[in-house]
Amino acid sequence: MWTSGWLHGLAASDDVLDALHTWAEQHEVVADDDGTATALDLPGPDEAPVGPALLLASLRRAGATSARLVLPVPGDVRGLGGKGPLSTCALRSGEALVIPSVHVGLVPKIVADGVMRWTVFDLPSSNGLEHIPIGEAEQGLGAALREATAALASLDVAKHRPNVRNEIAELAAAHSSLPWPDAMPPRALRVLQRAAEVDAILSVARSDSPGGAMSASAMSARTDALRPVSEAVRRARCAAVDEAVRVLADTGAGRH
Repeated sequence: MWTSGWLHGLAASDDVLDALHTWAEQHEVVADDDGTATALDLPGPDEAPVGPALLLASLRRAGATSARLVLPVPGDVRGLGGKGPLSTCALRSGEALVIPSVHVGLVPKIVADGVMRWTVFDLPSSNGLEHIPIGEAEQGLGAALREATAALASLDVAKHRPNVRNEIAELAAAHSSLPWPDAMPPRALRVLQRAAEVDAILSVARSDSPGGAMSASAMSARTDALRPVSEAVRRARCAAVDEAVRVLADTGAGRH
């Protein structure tokens, strides 16, 4: 979202770089292959990384427009150009940023204490990127949560953890402190916050092992109950980011 805001004149490059500090004190950029390195004037895989400011400049020179969030899971790597280095690395990381207009994808990874590396990959095709209406994603998140809550209650998950509500609240609160561009649409922010709350519940439920689910069959039932909720969170986050990027682009276009 910060990248899109910057590309459309709604955020200064310094704002983008400052926002990155939320995830790591230092960020570095390197291309995965020599072709991508040459195309964007970035260091190749055997060269010293550069800072993200040079990446932003490279994207603007290349004519980048908006970016999209991809949260791949086993069996679903749509939007990452099929099997290849990008999808493999993104699946391992669990996230990627793709910029179809310049045919690249970026994957973040913590490589040292306080250091995040962004590897830039060639994006052969963005086919398969799914547009999820934000209203549909929001409704799906609520429905999945209700179903999972009933299932988890029947399994007595977290029965022996009296502070479980505080754990969930602390995990969800971390998301509230994230910095966002000034032009962020309220609805996208609301869905992102709701997704963070549901994800916090998922994290606590998964860590409650064995919790009330003492038998193998009960643990399997818990996994089955959580799976659709996890998918709903993934869809909600992608939909909210897509909505925010769309609004930022429209707002930026209206300023010129």
